[in-house]
Amino acid sequence: MPSHAHKKQQLYLVLSGIFLVNALLAEIIGVKIFSVEKTFGLSGNLTAGVLVWPVVFITTDIINEYFGRKGVLRITFLTVGLILYAFLVILGTTKLIPADFWLDLNKTDGQGRPFNIEFAYQSIFRQGLGIIIGSLVAFLIGQVLDASVFQAFRRVTGSKYIWLRATGSTLISQLVDSFVVLYVAFYLFGNWSMAQVISVAKFNYWYKFAAAIVLTPLLYLAHYVIDRYLGPEETAELQEEAFVDEGV
Repeated sequence: MPSHAHKKQQLYLVLSGIFLVNALLAEIIGVKIFSVEKTFGLSGNLTAGVLVWPVVFITTDIINEYFGRKGVLRITFLTVGLILYAFLVILGTTKLIPADFWLDLNKTDGQGRPFNIEFAYQSIFRQGLGIIIGSLVAFLIGQVLDASVFQAFRRVTGSKYIWLRATGSTLISQLVDSFVVLYVAFYLFGNWSMAQVISVAKFNYWYKFAAAIVLTPLLYLAHYVIDRYLGPEETAELQEEAFVDEGV
C-alpha cells in the first residue's frame, strides 16, 4: 500500500503535469485571436489560449490548497523555463530549410488553390518576441498574485469556503493577467491601439470570470477525489503544512 509520502509525491506530479501541459498549450495557441460572435454567436473576440486557461487556474488553486504558495511557485518557475525552451525549439525549426518534395506535395490546398506550407508554418509558429515576453510576464505576475491572494484568503477563512479563496484569487490575478499580456505583446511590441487592448482584455477577463464561477463544482469534485485518495488525516496534515509553509 502506498505510503503518505508516496501519495503526496504522486499527487503533486499529476497536478503539475496537468498545469504544465495546459499552460504550454495556452502559450502556443494564444497567438490566434478568434471571433466569438462567428464561432458561438456572442459578440467579442478572444485569444485561443483562454480556452484552456481555466484548467490552469483551477489546478493552481488545488496545488495551493495542498502544497501552498511554495508548491505553486515551484511549478510556475519550472513551467516558465520549459515554455522558453519550447519557444526556442520552435524558433529553431523555423530556420530549417524545407525539403523540396514537402513543398511540392503541399503546393495546393484541398480545393486546388495555391498554398505555401512553409509560409503557413512560419506564420503559425514564429511568434513575435513581444508575444513571448508579454505572455511570460503576464503568466508570472498572475501566478505570483494568485498564489499570494489565495493564501491571504485562507488566513481569513481557514479550511472553510474553498470557493471563496479559489474564485477570489483567480478573479483578482486574471484581472491583471488579461491586461498585461495584451498590453506588452500587442501595444508595446505590436501595432494595437489602447482601445483594442482594453476591448479584447475586457472580454478575455469576463470569459475567465464566468469560467471561474461555472467550474467551481469541478473544484469541489477535485477536492473530493484527492481527499478520498489521501485519506482524512493525511489530507488535514498536508493542508496544514501548505498553510504554514508559505516560503519560496
